[in-house]
Amino acid sequence: MNPDSVKSTLQTLAYGNVMAAAARDYQKELLAQEKAQASSSINEEVDLDELMDDPELEKLHADRIAALKREAEKRQSLTKKGHGEYREITEGDFLGEVTNSEKVICHFYHREFYRCKIMDKHLKALAPNHLDAKFIKIDAENSPFFVTKLGIKTLPCVILFRKGIAGDRLVGFQDLGGKDDFSTGRLEALLIKKGIIDEKKKEDDEEAEYDESRRRTVRFSASQDSDSE
Repeated sequence: MNPDSVKSTLQTLAYGNVMAAAARDYQKELLAQEKAQASSSINEEVDLDELMDDPELEKLHADRIAALKREAEKRQSLTKKGHGEYREITEGDFLGEVTNSEKVICHFYHREFYRCKIMDKHLKALAPNHLDAKFIKIDAENSPFFVTKLGIKTLPCVILFRKGIAGDRLVGFQDLGGKDDFSTGRLEALLIKKGIIDEKKKEDDEEAEYDESRRRTVRFSASQDSDSE
């Protein structure tokens, strides 16, 4: 046999083996991709209609509805007590207002003081976003008894009440940088740090947590269904 012919035949066979191996590898890769896609489809794209009777999903949904109901009832109760707005009260109202709510933020102010107006602006902005505390203000000039009783000497003075007991206080702007141009966010952060208001959780974050819990339940249910097949 011609040596050149033998060499050509061997090269052809070697090339054919390489192509066959490549074809097998490609086929394996396609099968792996199809398997991964099928697994993803089972875990993340399960038809919720097929899981309507799933007890875990029903419990999750019921818990969510119950939590929303409790939150609505709590908001209604706090609103009746004057939470959610920044209100002015009189000396005669003072004891009732600070004792019928667990947490109260009371601003003793003077009508002519510029810094009292700055504090008013920030407290008014915070009140609707923090129903957990009551925001009120009282004219110090018309409340001599409580000004003396609470030892108020500098205005603005914001006193933080917990269960009717006066605790921390903000005197002037000394805890806010000592300047007039502090932000509402800075005051909010200070009140959160003092524990008189809670850090506000965005509704979007709450919905995201609920959706993630629901997806985890769906994936778990689908995985169990897949394992049982």
